Amino acid sequence: MANSIIQVQSVSKSYFRDTFEIPVLRNLSLEVHEGEFVALMGPSGSGKTTLLNLIAGIDRPTSGKLIVNGTDIATLNESALAKWRAANVGFVFQFYNLLPVLTAFENVELPLLLTSLSKAERKKHVHVALSVVGLADRMHHYPKQLSGGQEQRVAIARAIVTDPTILVADEPTGDLDKNSAAEVLTLLDRLNKEYKKTIVMVTHDPHAAEKASIIRHLDKGELQ
Repeated sequence: MANSIIQVQSVSKSYFRDTFEIPVLRNLSLEVHEGEFVALMGPSGSGKTTLLNLIAGIDRPTSGKLIVNGTDIATLNESALAKWRAANVGFVFQFYNLLPVLTAFENVELPLLLTSLSKAERKKHVHVALSVVGLADRMHHYPKQLSGGQEQRVAIARAIVTDPTILVADEPTGDLDKNSAAEVLTLLDRLNKEYKKTIVMVTHDPHAAEKASIIRHLDKGELQ
C-alpha cells in the first residue's frame, strides 16, 4: 500500500464574526495516499475549498490534526508554514493568478526565486515545467497573448516547477470553455499517472471529477 501522505484527523474549522461562530467543517477525517488523485465535490458552502486550504497550509484548523508529508502543519508558526508550503505544495487556482507584466517564463520562475537555485538551474527547471504542459514555444508570451486554457497550463507549470509533494487545485476548469477544460484535465491526469503526483482537486463539475481515482463528497462540513 502506498504511503499515507495526507492525514486529516478529526478536524473542525469555524470562522467567527464578532462573537458569532460559523462552523464550516465538523470533526472531519480524510486520508490520501501517495500518488492518488482525489476530487472533493459538494454544493456551494459545503466546505470544499476550506478543506483544500487547510491541507495546503493556507488556513489553520480550529481543532484536530493535519499531517501532510510527515509534518503536523497545524503546529507550525507562520514563518515555518510559509517555508513548508514553498517546499511541499503546488497551487492551481480557478483564475490562474498570473502576473500580467511577466512572461510565461517569468511567471513560472517565481516560486524558484525563493530557492537557492542558480539562474541557470532555474532556467532549466522552467523549461522542463513548460515542456511538460506543452507550452515551451510560448515561454516569452505575456498572459494577455495566451488563451484561457494556455494561461491555466502556465499556472500548472508554475505549480509543478518546484516538484512539490502535492498539487492542490481549486476549480481548475471553472473559468474555461469545454475544450480548454478537457486539455487541463488531461494534463492533470498525466501529471498523476505519468509523474506520480498526488493531487487534491475541488470541483463542482462531474466531468472533471471523473479524472480522479477517488471522489469524496462534502455536505454541510461533513464527508459523505
